[in-house]
Amino acid sequence: MQTKIPISGVLITNLGTPDAPTASALRRYLGEFLWDKRVVEIPRPIWWLILHGIILRTRPAKSAKAYESVWMPAGSPLLVYSNGQKEALQARLNQRFSGPVVVELGMRYGQPSIESGLEKLRDAGAQRILVLPLYPQYSAATTASTFDAVANTLKTWRWLPELRFVQHYHDVPAYIQAVANSIEEHWQKNGRADKLVFSFHGMPKRTLLAGDPYHCECQKTARLIAEQLQLAQDDYMVSFQSLFGKEEWLRPYTDETLKKLAATGVKSVDIACPGFSADCVETLEEIMIENKAYFVQGGGERFNYIPALNVRDDHIAALEDIVASHTQGWVETSKTWNQTEAEQALAESQRRGREMGAQG
Repeated sequence: MQTKIPISGVLITNLGTPDAPTASALRRYLGEFLWDKRVVEIPRPIWWLILHGIILRTRPAKSAKAYESVWMPAGSPLLVYSNGQKEALQARLNQRFSGPVVVELGMRYGQPSIESGLEKLRDAGAQRILVLPLYPQYSAATTASTFDAVANTLKTWRWLPELRFVQHYHDVPAYIQAVANSIEEHWQKNGRADKLVFSFHGMPKRTLLAGDPYHCECQKTARLIAEQLQLAQDDYMVSFQSLFGKEEWLRPYTDETLKKLAATGVKSVDIACPGFSADCVETLEEIMIENKAYFVQGGGERFNYIPALNVRDDHIAALEDIVASHTQGWVETSKTWNQTEAEQALAESQRRGREMGAQG
């Protein structure tokens, strides 16, 4: 589908969310999520029996309670914050670029889907599309799975847009600075705890052994933030949360870490989750409620969760810079873009086409 004026599209993506905090909604969501071959790398016949025979019979009700505890009036926290990010990024790009740029949101699982986001960009006339997965650290289970979903949609289109894809931004200075800013602001308001814990989403250990760079990128992100905050090595630590199944995952585990800190006399902890671009059930329920209880019950006295970047101005500014970096060379994102001249050039091209007997 051609358009009168060239338009660039930006599709920001995240993991996804159920439609409601109910067992039936969670069953649909988890069924889609856990059937992804990138997420669970177990032979399909075996995994189908486990998934449908055990997990989807027991886990949805438990997960629904977790979602219900953090559900917001406008929907799930991840969807609310993601929509806010889309709107804020759109406003910034409108100011930064002279030409038309359209931002849409797509979730890997659930709604709005990646397919629907791409279709909205196509309907808006986007001839060039940048896909920006909001996972700072690359993982095959998240970033690569997003690419799969994009490819599965585009392979059904006859006319393909020019496509660019952001692989990761775990060490982008503006992102590192935004996280550091959020921690410093928390300390200025609440004081500084005995220990700062960076908790990242866990992954099976075998993914690291298979060559997935996720673990290394998490470590680098934490180190760069700590350097920005001028922390000593003993001032902070890295852990991994959201374990699933019985196999070994990346260590140390967040829950075990907090229990150990409390048991060894650490009285106060600040915890940040730099791998989550928006607050969600994993941060608001798993960290703020479940893991806080582990620390306090073990003898800890003060547990503070430092919110995800969400729609902070410095976060959106970092995303804006990432978009600008990855759209270099696209004429409508250039400062020299002039819509009047573009319309005149298009009209002239159509006139010449009609003169040659072609349809403009």
